[in-house]
Amino acid sequence: MEPLYQQTHKQVHEIQSHMGRLETADKQSLHLVENEIQASIDQIFSHLERLEILSSKEPPNKRQNAKLRVDQLKYDVQHLQTALRNFQHRRYAREQQERQREELLSRTFTTNGTQKKILDIANVLGLSNTVMRLIEKRAFQDKYFMIGGMLLTCVVMFLVLQYLT
Repeated sequence: MEPLYQQTHKQVHEIQSHMGRLETADKQSLHLVENEIQASIDQIFSHLERLEILSSKEPPNKRQNAKLRVDQLKYDVQHLQTALRNFQHRRYAREQQERQREELLSRTFTTNGTQKKILDIANVLGLSNTVMRLIEKRAFQDKYFMIGGMLLTCVVMFLVLQYLT
């Protein structure tokens, strides 16, 4: 049992050092390191199953100590497994955020594009360019009417306040 325990304990420490490499690995080698760590964890779990069987066959005076050592290894490996999953989850979320950012940056938010689409739709509907220019001119004039109305409303409100106070 002792050689298998030592080998498994050594593998746990190797995985801990590989976990540090995850943070510094580039995108191409990241998946390789993750797969390597996962394969090592799987191998350790199979060693732990074997160690549990061997610890139950130990002499009664060493059995409890052997089971405690195996349980500690099992806890360490489960902790490493959780840390790997958390890292993978953070990486996935980061990649998704990068994809969404790129998608947003690739969109164009210009009114010229919208105006061109409206003109295209109007042409499909059969409206002439002259009618479209009249509509644009009217929209331009409407903007001035709106600003004038807002200013007039502000003046009236000011005068009412002056009169009432």
